[in-house]
Amino acid sequence: MKVVFKFFLTLILLLNVSLLFAQHRSNLTVNVDMANKVLNIEQEIVYINNTNNIIKELVLNDWNNAYSDKNSPLGKRFSDEFIRSFHLAKESERGRTSIISITDENDLDLQFSRPEKQVDLLSIHLDSPIYPNQEFKLKIKYTIQVPNQRFTRFGYDENLGSLYLKNWFLAPARFDNGIFIKNSNENLNDIANAISDYDIKITLPTGIHVYTDLESTKIAGNENDYESTYQLKGKNITDFNLIIETLPTFVSHKNKYQEVVSNLKDKRLNDIQKAIVIDRVVSFVSNQLGKLPQEKIVVSQVDYDRNPFYGLNQLPAFLSPFPNEFLYELKFLKTYINNYLKAALHINPRKDTWLIDGIQTYVMMRYIEENYPDMKMMGRLSQFKLLKGYNLFKSDFNDQYYYLYLLMARKNLDQSIGDSKNTFIKFNEQISGRYKAGMSLDYLNDYLGDDKVSKTIADFVKLNQAQQTGEEDFKTLLNQKTDKNTDWFFKTVVHKRDLIDYKFGDIKKNSDSIEVVIKNRTNTNVPVSVYGINKDTIIFKRWVENVVKDSALTLPKENVDKLVLNYENKIPEYNARNNWKATKSFLGNNRPIKFTFIKDLEDSSVNQIFYVPELSYNYYDGISPGLSIHNKSFLDKPFIFDLSPIYSVKTNSLIGGAFFTVNQNVREDRLYNIRYSLGGSTYHYAPDAAYTKVTPSINFRFRDLNYRSNEKENVLIRHVFVEREHSNVVVSKDENYSVFNLRYSKGASEITRVYGMMADVQIDKNFAKLAGEVQYRKLFDNNRQINLRLFAGTFMYRDTKSEFFSFGLDRPTDYLYDYALLGRSETTGIFSQQYIMAEGGFKSKLDPPLANQWMTTINASFNIWNWIEVYGDIGLVKNEGFKSKFLYDNGIRLNLVPDYFELYFPISSNNGWEITQPHYGEKIRYVITLSPKTLISLFTRKWL
Repeated sequence: MKVVFKFFLTLILLLNVSLLFAQHRSNLTVNVDMANKVLNIEQEIVYINNTNNIIKELVLNDWNNAYSDKNSPLGKRFSDEFIRSFHLAKESERGRTSIISITDENDLDLQFSRPEKQVDLLSIHLDSPIYPNQEFKLKIKYTIQVPNQRFTRFGYDENLGSLYLKNWFLAPARFDNGIFIKNSNENLNDIANAISDYDIKITLPTGIHVYTDLESTKIAGNENDYESTYQLKGKNITDFNLIIETLPTFVSHKNKYQEVVSNLKDKRLNDIQKAIVIDRVVSFVSNQLGKLPQEKIVVSQVDYDRNPFYGLNQLPAFLSPFPNEFLYELKFLKTYINNYLKAALHINPRKDTWLIDGIQTYVMMRYIEENYPDMKMMGRLSQFKLLKGYNLFKSDFNDQYYYLYLLMARKNLDQSIGDSKNTFIKFNEQISGRYKAGMSLDYLNDYLGDDKVSKTIADFVKLNQAQQTGEEDFKTLLNQKTDKNTDWFFKTVVHKRDLIDYKFGDIKKNSDSIEVVIKNRTNTNVPVSVYGINKDTIIFKRWVENVVKDSALTLPKENVDKLVLNYENKIPEYNARNNWKATKSFLGNNRPIKFTFIKDLEDSSVNQIFYVPELSYNYYDGISPGLSIHNKSFLDKPFIFDLSPIYSVKTNSLIGGAFFTVNQNVREDRLYNIRYSLGGSTYHYAPDAAYTKVTPSINFRFRDLNYRSNEKENVLIRHVFVEREHSNVVVSKDENYSVFNLRYSKGASEITRVYGMMADVQIDKNFAKLAGEVQYRKLFDNNRQINLRLFAGTFMYRDTKSEFFSFGLDRPTDYLYDYALLGRSETTGIFSQQYIMAEGGFKSKLDPPLANQWMTTINASFNIWNWIEVYGDIGLVKNEGFKSKFLYDNGIRLNLVPDYFELYFPISSNNGWEITQPHYGEKIRYVITLSPKTLISLFTRKWL
């Protein structure tokens, strides 16, 4: 009896263990309607509760349904990033999931719902809970309307007749720490599915080609049949690709490690060259990370296009500074590693995104070090003698990761790499954050030595074959390999955005040693490397720990002529310009001044000054050549100067400006930047007279602590001093004046909604003004857009007879010289027709054009087709000694590029039917932006 009892006990234990590690199972029968881009699906899910929790509600990811609603988290993401196509799309283009029925194994209906504001999740309400080690079976019938690929690159391609399916099926959500992970689709390709086994039978028209990461077998259909059926199988996976094409573009490559199915484009390489590259990359990654359990992996052009190698995608192919094979290799390397990690790592990809991003970048860096150690950041352009003096062309290829991290850190826009992926602004999510994560792993590996991080990564990948994992598992594996403390790495480098910045203090030279002080400028306590250098040769390297503030260090002299912190840029340090200390220089500084043409990457070994030819234009100075002398590299700096002497061709005189700015970044607060500025400029305001403007100012800049919020606030305090030469053309007694200006502004912009408000106080010895403005722009679900603006301004006191400081109805007098008016004193001709949305905001020129007491106006426009709008303005204008006057105008607005290039065609106003009046061309108004900096902001706003 005892033997029998032990047998049954052992059997029960084995059953429990098998249940504990058993995976959920999904069986799908899919019928593909290529003509209508619809998938008809019957799915059976066997959910196994391999936790210690009682599950009363089952959550399924239904990310395809995110496309069904413009106000879903996906739609909001598009709006935040100024992607207009989704909100202008037809209902049939956006896609959706239609649930027909959900039943249990007894065919009894189950109630389900979608969480509030999460249309891409399904909550299945269970009649009976699922207890630990129990399994539950449910059956679902539903249809998938595949979205157009132009939104995310996933979906149907009308031109190619293909379907690229991603996150299209219902799948149990990942269960962690007693709860389901309820992540919505935000176009981040980071779905958190539970590990499952899949068995799919997919039927589609004969002649259609199927590509997938799963094992694929054709089980029915031949050339004479209308339909063919394939069976797809996969074990222990969370997600997979499924591509259906009418014209085949994918080619299979297989070596001893992996079968790769790819259609990555490069017409300049033949199939043999591509195969060699693929074999080299797959072999390297397999040796670094281990063999991927699944036999096949898809690497597509879509995957690369969604996240290209930054820089390579900025130039046309014929301008590329890299060899064709290297370009293809980089594209494949980046995409393959990403897809490998998505398949291999069973982590929460939104919460632990730094692991995927860091390992991807880390392996890419190692690949370049091993295969292309001499490759420079700008490729073969570095060989040109004229370019060898530029740091941009001298820097190694892997240095770009450091500079692209610094690009955001210097703007105070960097984020903690350990934060949730959906909180990142786009540049951090796709570029800067990824690169910092990879650099940080490389930094840790350099500090620990003996390639311990590489070994930990390989063990971590192997651990993922057996279970769900996370950051704690990675940390445990790492600490098993070292006696050094690594808490600083996870607490500070990963989960904080603290800046790292060390510098040298006092230095004392002895006969056989050097005593030096290392200063911690940010109080971020992480290890720092100290190098002894002699003529660019490393004499010694030492790691120093616990430099909380100032630490004295004794180093060997050993013929060292320079001491350098972080010499090889392994540490993601905020400022490397203060890392050098000469041991033989009188001032302890060997950073000479270097003059460089146009611009360059920041070079920590020299003080850089740049000189750039430039052209400016206004009607009175003409096309004027000049030279800008400044210290602005590609990275922001705490102190910036810009001297711009310009030659005025028309007046044969010197014009231009000088600007000095000190930036003070504030970390971890709504007030994130204080900018102290002193600027001066002189240009001509009339054919025979120039103005000089000098402005000291302080600008306080605020932002939402949610960096993805587009809401910004500014408080500007400035004093504007103006001196104007006397003009015989423009008669005015107000030639010299100074105005104190306090301005508060707040606003937010996205594709569906823009709002802004401004309050402005101006005080001069002869007047004081108060003005306010509110703007609102709304894109409705029916693709109609309305623009509204309210302006109100009044004089608090006025002791001058001049109208120069009055409010302008259709164009401001601009006595503060804030606006880029091409002909500011013109009253007739093309330059007088330039329109500035300021003060009254009217488009027609009406009488009175100015208000010396108060003014209030409302400006509105409404689109009737795409960028064609109707506009209308109404307002009241009050001048001293006159009754207030009601004014109006209306017309057609061609809103070609909002705020950058617009045309206004008046129809009627207080002047009557303007469209029928003579000289109508002189009534047309235009908005034009010539400033390169302003135009660039139009294209970069979605990244920041």
